[in-house]
Amino acid sequence: MSVRLSVCPSVGLCLSVSLFVPLSVCLSVCPSVCLYVSLFVPLSVCTSLCLSLCTSLCLSLCRSLSVCLSGCPSVCMSLCLSLCLSVSLFVPLSVCLYVSLFVPLYVSLFVPLYVSLFVPLSVCLYVSLFVPLSVSVCLSLCASLPRSVCLSEGRLRHTTTGEAYAFNAREDLHRWNQKRYEALGEVDATAEEPRSFIYLSADAMSNPAKLLVLIQGCGVVRAGQWARRLIINQDLDSGTQIPFITRAQEEGYGVMVLNPNENHLELERPAKPAPLPSPEASDEPAEKRERKDDRESKKKRDFYEKYRNPQKESETEQIPIRENGSPEEHVLYVWDHFVSKAAARNVFFVAHSYGGLSLVELMIQREAQVKNRVCAVAMTDSIHNVWHQDANKSIQEWLQQHCRNWVSSPEPLDTPVEPMLSDCPRVSAGTERHELTSWRSFNSIFQFFSEALQTGEEEETSNTVTTRSSHRTKPDHNHNDL
Repeated sequence: MSVRLSVCPSVGLCLSVSLFVPLSVCLSVCPSVCLYVSLFVPLSVCTSLCLSLCTSLCLSLCRSLSVCLSGCPSVCMSLCLSLCLSVSLFVPLSVCLYVSLFVPLYVSLFVPLYVSLFVPLSVCLYVSLFVPLSVSVCLSLCASLPRSVCLSEGRLRHTTTGEAYAFNAREDLHRWNQKRYEALGEVDATAEEPRSFIYLSADAMSNPAKLLVLIQGCGVVRAGQWARRLIINQDLDSGTQIPFITRAQEEGYGVMVLNPNENHLELERPAKPAPLPSPEASDEPAEKRERKDDRESKKKRDFYEKYRNPQKESETEQIPIRENGSPEEHVLYVWDHFVSKAAARNVFFVAHSYGGLSLVELMIQREAQVKNRVCAVAMTDSIHNVWHQDANKSIQEWLQQHCRNWVSSPEPLDTPVEPMLSDCPRVSAGTERHELTSWRSFNSIFQFFSEALQTGEEEETSNTVTTRSSHRTKPDHNHNDL
């Protein structure tokens, strides 16, 4: 059981205020009081007695002189003389005695005593008394605190609300609750189970504004690649998604790079054991044995040729990756587990070739979610087909408004191209090479995203103003008699 760290400082503060501060004040004040009582008070009393005696003598003298002084009462004369003597003699004498005697004694006696006695005593008391007492009090408080104060107590809790697991998450839906319970009991991919991966920027899940999702085509290309041919024969800018990632981060996007073509794990099959020679082999005719030896020699040549020629593939066994057995499954899996849980208000897609088909399939499976989160889709020479994929009319209309497909064409960049189907508008990518369409339309894609985002913000503002206006209270003309 681990306890919140805020408990210990609170207890330490309470103990410091209630125990250590009074002790410090007591140890600091006591020497001063003792010195004051034992030295300065007797000295002050002695001085006062002497001055009182002098005052009495002066008063006696005044009484004898008062007979000679006419018109001046003796009492008034005595008070005047006492006041003059106090101001002129007692106050200066007290100040001189205090400055000349008590201050040097205080400095010479109490300060060394404070340094030599109080400081070590304070440290010893703090280490030997306060620290163990703080620890013991903290432990006792931890034992008496409610279990809800503990950070981890071995119980399954909701990651958002922190509430303990409850079977009846939805009342009167026993079957749904049971499926939820069974799904919770299933463990995700084990260490031995084949797994896939995707790339996320540091703010992919937390960026509140924009998220860019990149999907390459099918085939041998892997995460972050558009075309292997361009990477090998041309350059990284044209063949990889690096320029898209860099530009997106510069413009404030979070980025997700999908990996739809890693759908299974390939394992080499173990070699089959060679058959043992039959007992009747020696009885075979010589011609038959020669033909058999030729066949075995050919197998050996093929075996060595397989390792000498790297293009010749060995026999492998493919183990599919759970819920990622195809590009379509991979895109759907990433949407459910990552994109839908990201904080971004506006999601953008760049889908090349088969990636466009996977994206349309995602819309068919998650239409409402995609329409609610996705702001714009840029396809590059996509091979999707809304008719063959059975995309309904509402999906086609949404693609018409929020999607654009840069296709291979001899026309200049961004020139409208006659659409083949009634889905997203088609424009020229400025090249006839299929693999170059993403790179050639690079700047146009980000301009398209900026315009789509601006349009969406204007529509949102307009809808907000309209909604507020519709809720204003209008005068009721049917109650003029009130």
